[in-house]
Amino acid sequence: MSLPDEQGTKGVKTLGIKLRPDVHAQLSFIAQLRDGTITDEIQIAITTHIVRAKDDPELRSRADAVQAEIEREAVARRDAIATLFASSPELPPQADSSNETSGRPRAPRRAKAGEVSPDS
Repeated sequence: MSLPDEQGTKGVKTLGIKLRPDVHAQLSFIAQLRDGTITDEIQIAITTHIVRAKDDPELRSRADAVQAEIEREAVARRDAIATLFASSPELPPQADSSNETSGRPRAPRRAKAGEVSPDS
């Protein structure tokens, strides 16, 4: 099997397939009769298969369902992004954590003996 670079082609995928000896012999003989290669015969078979698949109503229906699902997911993702970056009301400023730990206001501090109260 030759590599794509050896054939001077770019953008192709190289596949390795396993064939039973009798199928290989028949395919090789068909290629020989057509003055081609086994690769040529495989490409003809694949192209024919794809053309037939395009005309298969069940396959078309399944493809339409997949496409609809892709579009639903795309809308949901676009909405999520729009919601994430939409302008929203400002969040209240963070309280100074050194003064508050529980989120409740602190009781005024009592003055110790001999100390002046901050409230006086």
